[in-house]
Amino acid sequence: MSVLATVRRWLLTASRALVLPALLSACDGGPLVETSAETDRTALVALFEATGGNFWERSDNWLSDAPLGQWFGVSIDAEGRVAGLWLNENGLSGELPRELGNLTSLERLGLFQNQLSGAIPPELGNLTGLKGLYLHDNRLSGEIPREFGELNLLNGLDLSGNQLSGKIPRELGDLDQLAGLDLSKNQLSGQIPRELGDLALLTSLDLSGNELSGKIPSGLGNLLFLRHLYLNDNQLSGRIPPDLGGMWNLNELRLGGNRLSGGIPPELGDIWDLQELDLGGNELSGDVPPELDHSWILRRLDISGNQLTGCVPAGLQHKLDMGNSNLGGLQFCQ
Repeated sequence: MSVLATVRRWLLTASRALVLPALLSACDGGPLVETSAETDRTALVALFEATGGNFWERSDNWLSDAPLGQWFGVSIDAEGRVAGLWLNENGLSGELPRELGNLTSLERLGLFQNQLSGAIPPELGNLTGLKGLYLHDNRLSGEIPREFGELNLLNGLDLSGNQLSGKIPRELGDLDQLAGLDLSKNQLSGQIPRELGDLALLTSLDLSGNELSGKIPSGLGNLLFLRHLYLNDNQLSGRIPPDLGGMWNLNELRLGGNRLSGGIPPELGDIWDLQELDLGGNELSGDVPPELDHSWILRRLDISGNQLTGCVPAGLQHKLDMGNSNLGGLQFCQ
């Protein structure tokens, strides 16, 4: 075989190896999409049409020939790609189009406080450069896409105030850059994934106002940077994990309105920065541990609606704001 024939044969083999899988991907509906500023324009047009753009509060330059950076709520990067999209409180309604998943240079997406409905498109999981995703205070329903676990740069995720249901995806535990996670005021059910305890940079976790059940994962005690933990108003049961006392930086701990039982762990007194402790409306029993007095700046304490006995540590008498505390009829120790 001549050298020329050998080269031709090699080129043919290589082209098949590169082109054929791409063609198969396209035939199967795979993610064969060339993304560009023009693709971004098409995605924004799809958003406008799907969410009643003609009735938005503001839609300056939308659907015009103006550069995308001049469209209201749109910011672009040096290459002209959409980097930010902020249309909060702008009268959007209807369902989010899956074409939003083609905005692959997007870093910030804020569509909160609108009237969006329907499911969250799993295609948003393609936005791997996304750092902030804010869809709170809409009417979104269905499950949280597991594909969100691919958003490795995500720093803030707020889906609160919707009608989301189903379990919290354990894949959210892979978002190791996440600092704020708010899934409150939905209809989420099932157990709290233990994988959330792997979010080492998390400073705020709000899962309140759902239908979550089962035990509180002890691994949440590994969240050493956590400042706010809100698990109140669910259906959580079992004992309060003593491991929560390891969250030294915690400022607010709200566990009220659940079905928690057993005693109050004395380890909670190890949280020196604790300012608010809400344990009201559970099935807790036993004495109030004197170690709670170790919290230097505790100002609000709610232990009402339980079966607690004994007295409240005397040292708390001069710390608590009694106008915002509820001791459930217990007196201070003498």
